[in-house]
Amino acid sequence: MQHSRTPTPPATPPMGWNSWDSYGTTVTEDEVLANARFMAEHMAHVGWDTVVVDAQWFEPTARAHGYNDDAPLLFDHRGFLQPVPARFPSAADGTGFTGLAAAVHDLGLTFGIHLMRGIARRAVAAALPVPGTAWTTADVADTTSTCTWNGDNVGLDHSHPGAQVWLDAMIDHVVGWGVDFLKVDDMLAPYHADAIEALALAVRRAEDKHGRNVTVSLSPGTHLSVAHLEHLRAHADMWRVSDDLWDRWDDVVDQLDRAARWAPHAGPHGWPDADMLPLGRIGLRAERGEPRDALLGTQERRTMLTLWCLARSPLMVGGDLPTSDPGTIADLTHPGVIDVLRRSAGGAELVREGDTVVWGAATADGTTRWAAVFNTADETRRIEVPAGSTGVVGRPGTLTDVWSGDVVATRPAVSTTGHDVVLDLDVPAHGVRLLRHGSAGEAGA
Repeated sequence: MQHSRTPTPPATPPMGWNSWDSYGTTVTEDEVLANARFMAEHMAHVGWDTVVVDAQWFEPTARAHGYNDDAPLLFDHRGFLQPVPARFPSAADGTGFTGLAAAVHDLGLTFGIHLMRGIARRAVAAALPVPGTAWTTADVADTTSTCTWNGDNVGLDHSHPGAQVWLDAMIDHVVGWGVDFLKVDDMLAPYHADAIEALALAVRRAEDKHGRNVTVSLSPGTHLSVAHLEHLRAHADMWRVSDDLWDRWDDVVDQLDRAARWAPHAGPHGWPDADMLPLGRIGLRAERGEPRDALLGTQERRTMLTLWCLARSPLMVGGDLPTSDPGTIADLTHPGVIDVLRRSAGGAELVREGDTVVWGAATADGTTRWAAVFNTADETRRIEVPAGSTGVVGRPGTLTDVWSGDVVATRPAVSTTGHDVVLDLDVPAHGVRLLRHGSAGEAGA
């Protein structure tokens, strides 16, 4: 089909809150607004600006810890999904998310929702009319195309002309509510090229009609291959590169490999997404686990944030912001760290030796450079790294530890190394030392 949308991804990676890690399928309007207000007051100054309602906002019997079989989804006479009024009272008048989107916009933020690939299974069974045609939802569905982990939808038959008509109308419907961000699931594993292209075309048409851009985020990224890069860039703004990530150290370590593979391809043409940040107060009514402060410690949290920023992954935090601990909020809004996300380019892994991993990045003009020395070992280690191998060069007193603000000294190298200076660092267990050479920028600019 190859309907290229010619997307215009955000000039820097999106930064926002998503309800999944805290509330799973059960988030309410009050909870969304509480997080939006907190973001506007405490986080927007460094660039946090998006609020996303994740899965099953249309499921009246949604519960924590999983999906219901043959769920009784709420949809209208065309098969277009509708928010559950019991959880989203502003939708009781039939205007969908119009009221909630407007409230989020009034805070200076953008509003997003989650969708599944395809069409509601029950809407197909009801054989509802496809707007403006003689076809029905039963005609345009592909009931053999299903999701392995959620039974709400079946696929659309994109060889049928009515499938695009229905999808165009449905996307126009939700964008008309004021939706600025669409997270569309079950797109990449397996890779549904036809569904991606059809979605891109529908979004382009809705953007043209409503006169604004919509960010398109595709997931999940199970075993996603870089071979799809050009297709993804042509049809989406960001795309997941892994399964769901939770607050486990092993999950963070696994992302080092994926980030190294995808970071060279991040930029204004599209953003590889290392997945949500399960930080702060999570698991309140989530898919996994009980209510808890994220199990990642301070050093592990800073390792995660440093890696995501150097790889220029979108930042989508999953913790309930109003009840998250102040240390987590301080790290999420650290100007020097967000500066890496917003100003760096060319982030890449430079060294990997045992438990030591070194990354580097720089501003486009090269006036500011960053290097991160990661220690994946279970104990603090003293690590010596030739400064030249990190991309940061300078004299003693010219390097700053971004997280602490401390000046980092270098020492002359042993003559046999062939390097001018050596970084001699104590790096905490599961931790990172993020170094900057050059000036800091304005993270919120």
